[in-house]
Amino acid sequence: MKEDEDGAERLWGKCAAVEGLFAEPAPLPREVLTLRGCRPAGVLSEALTHPGGSPLSLGDLCVEVQDGAVPEQWWTLVDVAVLAQRPHPDDPERYDIVLGAGVTTDDGSACSPPAAPGFELFAGPTVTAAGSCAAVDGLYRTRKEPTPVPLRLIGCEPAEPLLRALRRPQRVNGDWARLLVLDRDGAAMASLVVGLSLGETRPSVIGGALVDVTLTDGGDERPVPADRAVWAQWFHGPPETPNQWAVYDARGRAAWLDLTTRAWRTPAPRSDRSGGVHRLDGRFVTDVPGLHCALSEALLGPGGYFGRGWNAFRDCLCGGFGVVPPFTLIWHDSEVARRSLADVVHDAEGGLSYFQEVVALLERCGVSVVLE
Repeated sequence: MKEDEDGAERLWGKCAAVEGLFAEPAPLPREVLTLRGCRPAGVLSEALTHPGGSPLSLGDLCVEVQDGAVPEQWWTLVDVAVLAQRPHPDDPERYDIVLGAGVTTDDGSACSPPAAPGFELFAGPTVTAAGSCAAVDGLYRTRKEPTPVPLRLIGCEPAEPLLRALRRPQRVNGDWARLLVLDRDGAAMASLVVGLSLGETRPSVIGGALVDVTLTDGGDERPVPADRAVWAQWFHGPPETPNQWAVYDARGRAAWLDLTTRAWRTPAPRSDRSGGVHRLDGRFVTDVPGLHCALSEALLGPGGYFGRGWNAFRDCLCGGFGVVPPFTLIWHDSEVARRSLADVVHDAEGGLSYFQEVVALLERCGVSVVLE
């Protein structure tokens, strides 16, 4: 599917299968950066007390660059390892921290810092505060784009727009389209952005008048191979019974939330409903993705979407997703989440666990939360 000049989506073609739908993203080159004058918090603060030896891995760090107090740019440091640390020469209460990481940004224009830069650090999928610093040496430099990972459309039946593009591929190179992945009943279960840089086209291995078309850039929204089991389950249709996500680890549960986000199974609700009692089955809430799976099911039923992280969940509570406060939420077996998320902190200054923050947010928004 691709938008035409009038903004209407047009079908470019259908295919029987996609080779390369599940793919690891192209690895980013490793770089060495230095956080100057850093006041660490959360996982970054813990890293400074880590004993010597192999570099401590912190996962991903988000760098929010502010102009004064206004956020302007967002960078992601991928698979961060702490390589060295030392007191900052002008302030012994601050540190210069040397990191190894891949570097990426959603804003390709972020090639220079703003006029009055400030740097805030956040960690993990829960966007937990990890400190602040005065500068990040090595952040602003020219980088090559990673080599894209191709995608092959198998058994493709091109519609007229794609036939025209195949005759003159240079006209669409660098453009984009949406790849709708259908379940076995023909309903769209996911939507992925793919590049329209056309590579090899040849008679299909399936036969007939079909063709196999290679897209040289399959996009960066694809699931990874570890997500196959979750996608296979959704291929048989949206879940009809609760807790089907519970058998997966945190990675699989995050993939489950991806599908609730992307699914086009039902239209957006015409109006939100409030009031009533919702019951949350807390037996399997052992991580942050599990918490959001359980919350979404409690409010909207199996396969429903009500946020996949802190910011999205907060936005959903403001309305537009089928349920809006006030209502009552009875959280059964809440002690499971209290214990499992005791060390997961969203706001380092507030000092509350992720579980406590979610409960507090619900109550601030007018939800009566009953913990059982």
